[in-house]
Amino acid sequence: MRYTANLQKWLLTQAILTLCFEHKIDGTRPGLTAAKLVDFFVASKIASRNTAVAHLAEMRSYKLLLDAEWSGDKRLRPLIVSETAEDLIRQWFDGHLKSLDRLDGGRRHHLSMAEPSLLFFAHPRATRRLFGEPGWCSPPESVASFVRTESGSNILHDLIARLPKGELPQGQITIGPLRISEITSRYIISNSHAQRVFARARDLAVVGWQRPGNRGDLWVSSQLVSDYRRWQAVKFAALEEAFDWAVARTI
Repeated sequence: MRYTANLQKWLLTQAILTLCFEHKIDGTRPGLTAAKLVDFFVASKIASRNTAVAHLAEMRSYKLLLDAEWSGDKRLRPLIVSETAEDLIRQWFDGHLKSLDRLDGGRRHHLSMAEPSLLFFAHPRATRRLFGEPGWCSPPESVASFVRTESGSNILHDLIARLPKGELPQGQITIGPLRISEITSRYIISNSHAQRVFARARDLAVVGWQRPGNRGDLWVSSQLVSDYRRWQAVKFAALEEAFDWAVARTI
């Protein structure tokens, strides 16, 4: 998804959803407006004002954010998350709950299906924790070489999903043939941009091809896999704590 395709966009989008859901469960919280969102972005040091405004405008353009009905000052028009956007974040949320359940045999996804409002309580708590968590916002250099670039998060998740099953060896881990054109067509990015993403990772010796010219099987380093797992663990820990808190509060 393009709105979470790099770490900064992930943080921007999750901040928007956080403020919306907090208002949804507590009507006394300030209404969701463009000005408040931008102020939140800048105060949280997630992005500059110009970057925040551009991201907000893009989400409105694609109808992921909508103008709420409002009869007051048009400069203070509240915003709401569209049904499409809410469905997408619920898929993301439930997908993570399923992963946690697979790790410990829990029933988080079952509870979420039975009580959909858990999303509105757990999501803001988890994301606010992550906004201030260096382990998430400042990932290891191997991970940052991907997730600090446009569509880099998508590319990194794609590579990790190709890892062989079972215990992984140290050093170079072969994941099979992969052409740059496969990445560019899947994530709708230019060939030159994809080449730059992989060039940075190659310079760090965390990815590479077995043959010159990006031919043959692609390998990823065990260091990249280890760094990625630790980085993702920070997010899962925040979601687990927030979900347990939400269950205790609502069920």
